[in-house]
Amino acid sequence: MKMFDDPEAVARYQDGPRRFVPGLEALHRMSAILLAEHMAADGHLLVLGAGGGLELKAFADAHPGWRFTGIDPSAKMLELARQTLGPLAPRASLVEGYAQDAPEGPFDGAACLLTLHFLPREERIDTAAQIHKRLAPGAPFVVAHSSFPQAPDERTRWLSRYAAYAVASGVPADQAENARATVEAGISMLSPEEDADVLRQAGFRDVTPFYAAFSWRGWVAYA
Repeated sequence: MKMFDDPEAVARYQDGPRRFVPGLEALHRMSAILLAEHMAADGHLLVLGAGGGLELKAFADAHPGWRFTGIDPSAKMLELARQTLGPLAPRASLVEGYAQDAPEGPFDGAACLLTLHFLPREERIDTAAQIHKRLAPGAPFVVAHSSFPQAPDERTRWLSRYAAYAVASGVPADQAENARATVEAGISMLSPEEDADVLRQAGFRDVTPFYAAFSWRGWVAYA
């Protein structure tokens, strides 16, 4: 998205997810636990949408032996990730681009947090398939993003709750409303059932939900 090439938006990014995503730190901890069930202590993790570096730092802190390859289309967001990682940065190779630009692997696991909701359905399937073919057999994939019922009345209700949570977290009401309007007008959301099916169509098995927080959902699946 163009917003992630805006220096002011990038500078504000670190605070945004914590105010809009309920339980963000817990999501990171749960994701690390699910990945560690199948990754060795010296595993190599592919992280799609790694700009900003919040999940990279959480994973690196939790598992000192892991190495990372992070992919993001925004050079400015990748630079923010380097700053966020600080002394941990040498453990991460950061690549500007999209899923198809990632190294072939095979990787021991993958994560894609707060990213896939920016893509329409067919692009989500292709992106997830690109990740799948870069994973070792049986490797875990943790994914979480905005996903909620899409019937018109339900969609409106959940978007209102999305904005109300942001206000309750300290976001000014006008900014929360602008974010809600942006999501409603410009982002292609799917229902949780459709999102799980995206992973299956991309080749993943045992797709299991593990996180639900207002308008956000998360799944773990296996290559």
